[in-house]
Amino acid sequence: MNNPGNGIAGFRFTEHTWVTELGNWIDAISPDGRRAGALLFDPKIIGLPGVRDRVVQAVMTDQRLVMAGVNGLIPVADVVAAGEQVWLLTAQAVSPTLADLLAAGPIDPNGAASLLIETAQTLQALHAAGVTHGSVHPGTVVITAEGVSLLSERGLSDAIRARISPPERDAAGWASLARGLAASLGPGAPGPAELFERAAATATTLGIGPARDLLVNERRTLPGGRISRDGLARAARGRSAFAQASPQAGAPVPAPRDEGDIVTLLHVPGRSPQPPVHFGPGIGAAQAPGSGGQAVAAGAGAGPGMGSGLASGTGSAAGSGAGSGAGSGVGTRAQRPETPVERIWRSGRDEASTVRTQRRGRAARARRWRTMAAGAVFAIIMSGAVLAWLRLGNVPDLAVTSVDVTAPKKTQGCDSSVLITGTVVTNGAPGEITYEWLKNLDEEVVTGTLRTESDRTSYELPLRWTLQGKSNVKATATLRILSPGPVRSDKASFTYKC
Repeated sequence: MNNPGNGIAGFRFTEHTWVTELGNWIDAISPDGRRAGALLFDPKIIGLPGVRDRVVQAVMTDQRLVMAGVNGLIPVADVVAAGEQVWLLTAQAVSPTLADLLAAGPIDPNGAASLLIETAQTLQALHAAGVTHGSVHPGTVVITAEGVSLLSERGLSDAIRARISPPERDAAGWASLARGLAASLGPGAPGPAELFERAAATATTLGIGPARDLLVNERRTLPGGRISRDGLARAARGRSAFAQASPQAGAPVPAPRDEGDIVTLLHVPGRSPQPPVHFGPGIGAAQAPGSGGQAVAAGAGAGPGMGSGLASGTGSAAGSGAGSGAGSGVGTRAQRPETPVERIWRSGRDEASTVRTQRRGRAARARRWRTMAAGAVFAIIMSGAVLAWLRLGNVPDLAVTSVDVTAPKKTQGCDSSVLITGTVVTNGAPGEITYEWLKNLDEEVVTGTLRTESDRTSYELPLRWTLQGKSNVKATATLRILSPGPVRSDKASFTYKC
């Protein structure tokens, strides 16, 4: 393994490493002193066309799931590239795994039930979000020092294989976990072993949800009639000194060193860099040049040490030309009574001034109302845009999970028009499916597109095939889903006899 020194991107490596199908895992310490993990992808895998982009997409989907409240996954901190190497960095330890614990001996039935229930809940949450794990096995179930069961490597196996696993694959993987735990108990715990076997059969036939409910409802079969993480926690701490050790709050952080060109492969959608705003010491707002008096801070949220948000001004606001109105050569004049003409002129002038003032007031109020209305409309538009972004950000890309084609079982007679039905099942995301029908008796290719809708998963694609003339043949129709990839297909046959 060609590690860049003793760490990468601030993560420090330990001596504990192991190999999986993805590459080399290493127990690590995060920059803030917490237990973490680092995966160096196998260069022969990550270098294949499209694999790196699919891995990044899977990790970004994970981050959206975690933000949405799915808390049964190992959180990914970053995916970085250092030259030709690609690293996945986790924010939590990735050992010991269930495989590590089983290698050391059987797990107590109470802890095994806890593990199965927690992993089942995580898989249910993934399926409800329209995604799957794709590689559930003892090596991807991580046990924390507190006995919590978390899933790692979600979507990575599918990413390197350019496939989309159906929920049935997760159910089969979970059932295999249950059977493995049942077998590890041996003859000393027949009741729990039989319960785990029944849970495995239930997951295979009815799904993970009913299997989980079975474990919860029949927990009386377990020792003491309870489900507990205590045994798992003890096993995890006993198996791995790394998992047992607690991070030191005041642990010294080594001096930074030059690790070469390291870049993150992740990005935050919708976020654009904003130029920083700098304030002077003790000032909460910019003050106009030459202004006097006090300047009130425009806005809130001044940082520590910025005081009350008032900036003291200096100098006088008085300027030249604002005197008393008296000067040389200007005298005073005695008051005299108004003439009728002057009184009429003054009253008209005052009335016109009043009208102008009223008009200006109405115009100002109208401008304020227009400004308020425009602001309200803008706020509504922006709220809708933010809501739409949040909805889109949590909606997975369209994926086809299965294709099934059916044809009539009966032999078709002369000049028959046969209906072939293709059923496409998706993950419930909106998008567009492109497909084609192929017929083995001629070279005609029927192509088409299908618009999918949110929250609907099943669609029918019919094909009408008309056969004429005297013949005795087997007709086969094949439906191929071209996009979204990977390409999926199924076929069905019928007999034409005339």
